[in-house]
Amino acid sequence: MTYLVNEKCIKCKLMDCVEVCPVDCFYEGKNMLVIKPDECIDCGVCEPECPVEAIISDNDDDGRWMEINKKYADIWPNISEKKDPPTDHEKFKDVKNKYEKYFKENIE
Repeated sequence: MTYLVNEKCIKCKLMDCVEVCPVDCFYEGKNMLVIKPDECIDCGVCEPECPVEAIISDNDDDGRWMEINKKYADIWPNISEKKDPPTDHEKFKDVKNKYEKYFKENIE
């Protein structure tokens, strides 16, 4: 089992998870984070730290988040320290279908 980031992270990027990860397996895109599955040690400490429940086990994956996390962890830079979230993150907390509406592939 490994942990993955899903669309709930998009436009929220609260990064409490980054702060507790013992192996620094988070990668940062423009408006979300991903976990590199091959680096995740399955400790699970990140999952309860996410206030928007954007971290799931691969057992709860609908099939697309493993691929998205793998792909973008190879492209985006590694992040090992918590940063401030976007200033408007609260208004996106409960938005549905954020991947289709807001996902950004680039890091700029």
